[in-house]
Amino acid sequence: MSELLKNIDARTRLAGTNKLEILLFSLGTDTRTGREETFGINVFKVREVMRTPQVTAAPDMPAAVKGMVSLRGILVPVVDLADFIGMQTETPREIMIVTEYNGHTQGFLVQSVDTILRLDWARMRVPPEMLTANLGGLVTAVTELQDNRLVMMLDVERILSETAKYDDDMVFATIQPLGKEGMTVLYADDSSVARGQIEKTLNVLGIRGISAMNGRQAWDELQKIASYADASHRPVKEFVQLILTDVEMPEMDGYILTKNIKSDSRFNGIPVLMHSSLSSMSNMQLGKSIGVDEYVPKFEAQRLAETLSRLLLRDDAAEPAA
Repeated sequence: MSELLKNIDARTRLAGTNKLEILLFSLGTDTRTGREETFGINVFKVREVMRTPQVTAAPDMPAAVKGMVSLRGILVPVVDLADFIGMQTETPREIMIVTEYNGHTQGFLVQSVDTILRLDWARMRVPPEMLTANLGGLVTAVTELQDNRLVMMLDVERILSETAKYDDDMVFATIQPLGKEGMTVLYADDSSVARGQIEKTLNVLGIRGISAMNGRQAWDELQKIASYADASHRPVKEFVQLILTDVEMPEMDGYILTKNIKSDSRFNGIPVLMHSSLSSMSNMQLGKSIGVDEYVPKFEAQRLAETLSRLLLRDDAAEPAA
């Protein structure tokens, strides 16, 4: 099983090419439907795959958190994904996928792992509303395989926010308003939890936000704003003062979105802030290499607010529209 993730560090070369590799896995057969669905997780976020070790139960944990395991001296919470999404299955989850998000390590119990699939983010689509409703909004992207299987990417950030409380409302209590009216930030993220945290941060700061679910939607919105600005004979930076983007998004990722923005002179003077759970040094360096102005890990609302304030108030920041 270790061979499955061999040379994982080398896969960072995919970043910035609008490509990704996902580890396919199953949670077993749902006894209500008789179907065995296929799920995926970005390989960048997978540390290792192992047989499920002995899990020690811990008090006051959410129902889907089965307890803790010790991995090389570190206590790691273990989440049963089937339980979390409300799936009814009698199949034992004997495999654990160990993941890392923003420096937080956790294990996800699954029934089996399949293979690693390489594909373009452009092939990852926004899920249809019916699928989103059936899984309580937990699917951020879908793609169809050549064997007609549908692969669903789970909103891991939402899972973590509901099991580990990384986005506790108390973190917003110490954020101070920006103190300057008329500022607008366009932000893109495929996670409803991440968009919610950004929206809360902007609201506390007193900043207007324009939301997009992925890079493609954000780019389309920027084209509309640019066209309106051109018709008004005014620079785009009078209408949008900052662009905030996630990295992993269906249809167009944050790297390609940033490249598009930085190669288009209409958006000159508008800083791009990358906001991602891919917080390794290599990802940060890649972001910088394509023109990202700052890089802030997710689930750090105070740091996000401080960075937004600094970029929006710096001497060469754009003046807001009247």
